[in-house]
Amino acid sequence: MKKYLVLIFTSITLLFFTACDKDFLNRTPLDAVTTPDFFKSPDELRAYVNTFYTASNFPKYANHGSDFNSDNQTTGSPDTRLQGTRTVSTSGSIGFADVRRINYFFDNYRVVEENHELDDYKQFLGEAYFFRGLIYFNLMRSYGDIQILTTELGTSSPELYDPRDARNEVADFIIGQLDSAAMYLTEDKTNGAGRLNKWMALLIQSRVALYEGTWERYHEGTDFGVKEANPEKYLEKAAEAAYEIINSGVYEVYNTGNPETDYKELFSLLDFSSNNEVMFWRKYNNELTRGSQSFTNDRFFRMETPTNKTITKQLADAYLCNDGRPISGNSLFKGYNTLNLEAENRDPRFYQTIATPDDVWKIHENGKVENWSEAYDKLNSTGDYNAPSGYIIQKGYNPNMVYHVQQYEESPGMIYRYAEALLNYIEAKAELGTITQEDIDLTIKPLRDRVGMPNLVIGEITPDPEWNFPDLSPLINEIRRERRVELAAEGFRWDDIARWAAADELIVGKRPKGFFASQIDLDENPFPVDGNGFLDPLKDAMPEGWGFKLDRDYLNSIPESEIVLNDNLEQNPGW
Repeated sequence: MKKYLVLIFTSITLLFFTACDKDFLNRTPLDAVTTPDFFKSPDELRAYVNTFYTASNFPKYANHGSDFNSDNQTTGSPDTRLQGTRTVSTSGSIGFADVRRINYFFDNYRVVEENHELDDYKQFLGEAYFFRGLIYFNLMRSYGDIQILTTELGTSSPELYDPRDARNEVADFIIGQLDSAAMYLTEDKTNGAGRLNKWMALLIQSRVALYEGTWERYHEGTDFGVKEANPEKYLEKAAEAAYEIINSGVYEVYNTGNPETDYKELFSLLDFSSNNEVMFWRKYNNELTRGSQSFTNDRFFRMETPTNKTITKQLADAYLCNDGRPISGNSLFKGYNTLNLEAENRDPRFYQTIATPDDVWKIHENGKVENWSEAYDKLNSTGDYNAPSGYIIQKGYNPNMVYHVQQYEESPGMIYRYAEALLNYIEAKAELGTITQEDIDLTIKPLRDRVGMPNLVIGEITPDPEWNFPDLSPLINEIRRERRVELAAEGFRWDDIARWAAADELIVGKRPKGFFASQIDLDENPFPVDGNGFLDPLKDAMPEGWGFKLDRDYLNSIPESEIVLNDNLEQNPGW
């Protein structure tokens, strides 16, 4: 996997210096540097790490959500991983360019020590550690075992042809990088739209440790298992890192006391500077960027119409009734005949995530208000209004039209929020078997208090015949449900399915379903309907359901061209 360096060695350029150095074209090429021309000042360190603040490193809640590679959301086409139709690529690379770039920083940053003290530049050193950890986490999630490189290699470096390091060694490396990041990064909360801080490093550390701990536990005995697995070590680290954030008091759950709107409002705010839940976000301002740059590919879109992107019935059914009990056998559940009835007496996050007909759709500059019923009346009539499942997402959407300008949307991009720390902590504690009611009161209770839902109480959990994981404890099932509901459409669901080894329960042989099809004019409905009357948008495309291959599809394949170049590389299981 290291031969990629041979292929890309002459392709790396220092484009970031065009913004800060008029003599860019006279710079010595990075590939030929023997004595660094850069890193003599903290500003140059800052300029270098700025290049890692990219959409690929910070995937965020974006166009209509980002759980389309899972059972939470669906389009009109099957996801190829879930369908099991991916093939091994014959060419391409693993994607180590960022590893080489960040290692160049570590090989050369000490030049700054000639004229500056550590306090002058430790923030940027901390950011570099953060990014090296994050880059490796993304690689580990994709490929499992991966080579650990900590220095920039040359074309003749023997390390280019080493085998991969075991995934638990990679996890240890990532956690160590994030420990260093937390040590150097500022503890200041800042406004969340600028630079990284210590708490963000701990959040990602808790995410990485929870991922590896549960992966090792639930993939044990499979081709994806880990030799000498020690899930408890990682689960303890996940709980420790998350608790440090919680105990700091720096962040808290956003709650103005209005359970009917607070959850939805959190995701539709235009500025998170003073918000104590949003840890990291990206700001957009037309006064600064319009005319020079469009952000339509890496941020919130207009979301005024579904445009073929919808919530699944599987997610909709996961929301409890407002008595804290599941919908199965619950007299509070009003059935599926209409969406308004389905939303009645439900966890308010249901109708603050899924647009219901009576909710506000558009507020025009002249004061005119339109409800979502006007959009539902047009459902599946044109491309803009195509809604495969019928459930339109409104989480992250602001109905004020003044903020929606074609190609220059001003809605901010939320990246990290405190709720994840709470959910990482409580899941780790449950997996460790050390969970207490006090732990739940510290984590799940504030999330439920925001929407006026009853707290989860150990020993008082109502059995649910539709639990996704009947072989696991009621407490684990409800903690996983809470995570699914609270983080819906924020891009967590596939990673959760993967680390829980849960594709057999949630994916294989199943299809995404939708709401009661009779709510749409069937003369205009282009999507199939199942035998019970629910929209079944992928029925024709995959009549047998998703064909996810349990012995293969949890990890990506390594391109054949990489294996040809390095005899020490082995293909991932099943490919």
